[in-house]
Amino acid sequence: MGQIARISRRRFLQTLGVSGVGAVGFSGYAAAIEPGYRLNVTRYSVRPAQWTPGLKLSIAVIADVHAGGPLMPADRIRGIAERTNSLRPDLVVLLGDFAASHKFKTRSVPPQDWAAALSALKAPLGVHAVLGNHDWWDDLAAQRAGQGPVVGRRALEDVGIPVYENDAVRLEKGGRPFWLAGLGDQLAFIKGRRKGTFRKFEGVDDLPGTLAKVTDDAPVVLLAHEPDIFPSVPDRVSLTLSGHTHGGQVRLFGYSPRVPSRYGNRYAYGHVVEGDRNLIVSGGLGCSVIPVRFGVPPEVVMVDVHA
Repeated sequence: MGQIARISRRRFLQTLGVSGVGAVGFSGYAAAIEPGYRLNVTRYSVRPAQWTPGLKLSIAVIADVHAGGPLMPADRIRGIAERTNSLRPDLVVLLGDFAASHKFKTRSVPPQDWAAALSALKAPLGVHAVLGNHDWWDDLAAQRAGQGPVVGRRALEDVGIPVYENDAVRLEKGGRPFWLAGLGDQLAFIKGRRKGTFRKFEGVDDLPGTLAKVTDDAPVVLLAHEPDIFPSVPDRVSLTLSGHTHGGQVRLFGYSPRVPSRYGNRYAYGHVVEGDRNLIVSGGLGCSVIPVRFGVPPEVVMVDVHA
C-alpha cells in the first residue's frame, strides 16, 4: 500500500509538471506565436443568388488591424499590405478597428503611421474602408461632441483611402457594374451602463439610407464592421462582409467561448448562409481586450464572387 501511494504521488507530480509545462506552452503560443507571427490567407468562393453572370470579382478583406506594440507595429502592417498585394485582388476592403486600445499594448502606433502602412495597398478597383467601434471609442473628442469625423477617418482619407459611412459607390469590372456600400458603425457612442456591467451603445448606422443610394439593379456588396446587422440585411444585398468578432480570439472545434455579438457563435466566424443571403466574417488581424489568439490566427480573407 505504501509503494502504491509513493507511485501515485510520483505520477501525480509528473502529471502536474507536464500540465504546468503545457499551460506555459499554451500561454506562450496564444499570447505570442499565433497572434504575433502567423498570418493565414483564408479563401472563400461565393455564388450569390443576386449576381451578374460573367462578373467575377476578387475581394481582399482586412479587418481589425488593432495597430500597436508588440503584436501589430507599423512595419508588420506594411508587410501584411504587401502580402495582400501579392494576392492580386480586384479590390481591397478595410473593415474597421484600426488602432489597439487594450491595456496590454506596449506602445501605440499613431494614426498617421498605421494609415501610411495601409496606403501600400494597391488594387485595380481601389482600396475602400469603413470604421469600427474602436475607431469611435478611441476618439474622445468625437465621443464628447456626439459626432465625427473621427481621427481614424481623417488619417485614412489623408492617404487617399475613402471611408464610407452610410454611403455607396458604383464600380465596374469588365463593363459589368456592382455597388460597394459601407455602413456606419453600430456601436459608435458609449452611452453609460445598463443594470449590471453591460454598456449601452448608440450607433451611427443607417441601413435603409445606405441602400437608398443604390440607384440601379446591379449587385450590392455591403461592408459592415459588426455582423449583427445581418438579420436586417435584405435579399437585395448579394454579400455582406464583416469583422469585429476576431472569431472569438479563442476558437476550438468551431466554437468560441466568448463572442462580442448578441448572437453568440451564430456570426462568430466564417461563411454564413441564411436563405439566399451570404455573410463572411473575418477573424481579423489584431487583438482586443487581451492580446491572445488560439485557433483563430490573424488572417487576410480572399473572397471570389461569381455567378
